[in-house]
Amino acid sequence: MAKLTGKVAVVTGASKGIGAAIAKALAAEGAQVVVNYASSKAGADAVVAAIGAAGGKAIAVQGDVSKSEQAQGVVDAAVKEFGKLDVLVNNSGVYEFAPIGEVTEEHYRRMFDVNVLGVLLTTQAAAKHLGEGGSVINISSVVTSLGLPASAVYTGTKGAVEGINSVLAKELGPRKIRVNAILPGMVETEGTHTAGVIGSDLQQTIVAQTPLGRIGQPDDIADIAVFLASDDARWLTGERLVASGGFR
Repeated sequence: MAKLTGKVAVVTGASKGIGAAIAKALAAEGAQVVVNYASSKAGADAVVAAIGAAGGKAIAVQGDVSKSEQAQGVVDAAVKEFGKLDVLVNNSGVYEFAPIGEVTEEHYRRMFDVNVLGVLLTTQAAAKHLGEGGSVINISSVVTSLGLPASAVYTGTKGAVEGINSVLAKELGPRKIRVNAILPGMVETEGTHTAGVIGSDLQQTIVAQTPLGRIGQPDDIADIAVFLASDDARWLTGERLVASGGFR
């Protein structure tokens, strides 16, 4: 039997990149999946179609997780369509670097609203439905330990996510709900391509310092999410799993 047969999962920000890979991987292991998106309906529909073609079940649900009603709506859609909720993957995020001289209020609020408030609001909505064995998976980043120049706001958001992860693991633990974080290193996604990271000197530097000799691919992270969502990780909560090929 597949590891997640009978489970229902919500993956936020799942229209592309790491989120899309996680949604597909969860479905491949038997989960029924809500593919959340903020604006890319075409991308989310493509993920749902790919899951369906592989024999899985999924629906696309629009929602801005930084808005309370919309975050609740995403969770409600999962319960309405599939009858329950077992797994929440908080993947939605804004990936944008700026040196301190270019940081603006808009830049700060956009990133903290999605990357941090979105985690709180979606987990708040999901916690009402998650029962014993439930799993919350927060996507952070290895940048929290690197101190990369021009990443003050982004790094701040991911540091906040890790703090929230630790608190919620203790808060929800008595209900037997596990809360863990994945900290990816550099991963080749649409976002890193758009940011000009792929093919850059930064990529070459990171690869040179990575023991496994490459940057990550979305499936590298998705397989870890499957593990954390499954009963194989039943004794893990409050953990930070660094997924960077050894890059520190």
